[in-house]
Amino acid sequence: MTRDSAGEPGADDGDSVVYDLAPDCTADDVEQGRPYLATINGIVDYGVFVDLSDSVSGLVHESVLEGTYAVGDELVVELESVRENGDMAFEPVDVGDDHETESVSRDYSLTGTDGLEASIGDQVHLEGEVTQVKQTGGPTIFHVADENGVVPCAAFEEAGVRAYPSIEVGDVVRVTGTPEHREGSVQIEVEGLSKLEGEDAETARERLEAALEERAEPHDVEPLIDWPAFEKLREDLEEVARLLRRTVLEGRPIRVRHHADGDGMCAAVPVQIALQRFIADVHEDADAPRHLIKRLPAKAPFYEMEDATRDLNFALEDREKHGQQLPLLLMLDNGSTAEDVPAYETLAHYDIPIVAVDHHHPDPDAVGDLLDAHVNPYLHDEDYRITTGMLCVELARMIYPDLGEELRHVPAVAGLSDRSKADAMDDYLELAAEEGYDEQRLQDVSEALDYAAFWLRYNSGDQLIQDLLQVDSDDDARHRELVDFFAERGREEVDEQLGAAMPHLEHETLENGAHLYRIDVENYAHRFTYPAPGKTTGEIHDRKIEETGDPVITVGYGPDFAVLRSDGVRLDIPNMVSELEAEIAGGGVSGGGHLVVGSIKFVSGKREEVIDALVEKMAEADIDEALSSAAPIDD
Repeated sequence: MTRDSAGEPGADDGDSVVYDLAPDCTADDVEQGRPYLATINGIVDYGVFVDLSDSVSGLVHESVLEGTYAVGDELVVELESVRENGDMAFEPVDVGDDHETESVSRDYSLTGTDGLEASIGDQVHLEGEVTQVKQTGGPTIFHVADENGVVPCAAFEEAGVRAYPSIEVGDVVRVTGTPEHREGSVQIEVEGLSKLEGEDAETARERLEAALEERAEPHDVEPLIDWPAFEKLREDLEEVARLLRRTVLEGRPIRVRHHADGDGMCAAVPVQIALQRFIADVHEDADAPRHLIKRLPAKAPFYEMEDATRDLNFALEDREKHGQQLPLLLMLDNGSTAEDVPAYETLAHYDIPIVAVDHHHPDPDAVGDLLDAHVNPYLHDEDYRITTGMLCVELARMIYPDLGEELRHVPAVAGLSDRSKADAMDDYLELAAEEGYDEQRLQDVSEALDYAAFWLRYNSGDQLIQDLLQVDSDDDARHRELVDFFAERGREEVDEQLGAAMPHLEHETLENGAHLYRIDVENYAHRFTYPAPGKTTGEIHDRKIEETGDPVITVGYGPDFAVLRSDGVRLDIPNMVSELEAEIAGGGVSGGGHLVVGSIKFVSGKREEVIDALVEKMAEADIDEALSSAAPIDD
């Protein structure tokens, strides 16, 4: 036990010294015959109850009291007796007006969260930052992060009553308690919990920050293939990996939003699993991976206000009900355009960090200030042929490198899903072949993912998608059966849809020599079933490319939208959308996508004018036999 800031003991028997116990001091620190500073916390007919620290309290009997007292008054007392049940009795001491107060703090070594398993049943002391405060029907659960991980600490005042109400998320605290096993997790049963102040808090924060920065560093992994184009983006991906690892170490939830197609799922699932495994390593709470990361698909090729307000509402509810911090939003295969701005600005009111990894044509001036990190091949003079799934496989390995072997086939699935013509596709196909995935099997996986995503709608379908992609799933027989079934069903329904739509296909040859095919998908295709309008347009387009071998543009349109595909024609769909927005007054034009793949929205009364203007721009575009579409249309 130490007795003052200088470490020197005070007078042993002088009435001029009063000892002030630190909040984490226990009954073992109380010595007979010493005067201690106490605070009255309750008054009864037979005396007053006093607190000497967070865990040291007792009764001063009315027979030894003089005068009147109120809750909150300070009183100098000495230990009078300790009963067999541990109850302590004190009596007041008169020390005069000129006494000195000397702090008493505990002299002990800290146990890190990495040493709790070896200390089950023994008293430990831990320092860390509070990352979550959850009030249950019984104890209050404080999640505390130190240099090594995060542990739940259960403090009980009385059933459903907030223990240590002055302790909040972000405080640096010292916990004294006993580690115990609770429902498959290690939990500290709190005996004392105090907020560090002043120099103690500053020293602890510096120690924690240094450890956090070191642990947040991404792993230095060699890419699955040698690809110079990827090297341009490596530093940006490392920044995202560092930010995500730090987010886990800080105990902050992560919400993943991704485009609901093959490439989007090939991007999101590996990152989700990497983060879940890292969370499991960091958190003693076995349920933490389930609570701290959620993956949600998005149908639109941008972050819709509906999704943003729903995400924000859930985040605020989780903060209120479970004491969680507000999450980090991770946008994958989505989130780079001006259409994302309103949703991003909504989250900005709550200082929610946002990260985007995408390969759609970006609007960096629009989203730049709203993103904490942004990875996009266009920012490095590359393009959509580097798919988001390819990028996120490497991102997942930077977060959790043990995933490498499970992911070797995923970039090839992502590339085929987005019809990538990247010069690395042959290498990715060869890599997948080494794992037993020939190109037909990869195509089947891609088709099955698209089919499942359509019927899952807004549900992540975690286990189903992992089984289809065969990531974090070791049942090969079920994987093959599921893929065969979903891929076959998907192709049958595509054939049925095209059987209804193709007779109504309109064709013309544009002035630049390109074939233009139009289809009214609202009136001449089955609605509310697979495939969706974008997929229908893409399938028609692919068949016409194979049939003609010439430059082809395909437009599928409805009352207030059009989806576009192009091969062999140098279109710039994002730029065309911007021009139409400026040229057609009251048209309500918006949209975007890749250079040769995109979607447009407009008000239904302006459909004819918008489509005619769009066709004029297509007719003026240059023919480029080397240019081909790289991705399925965004539905």
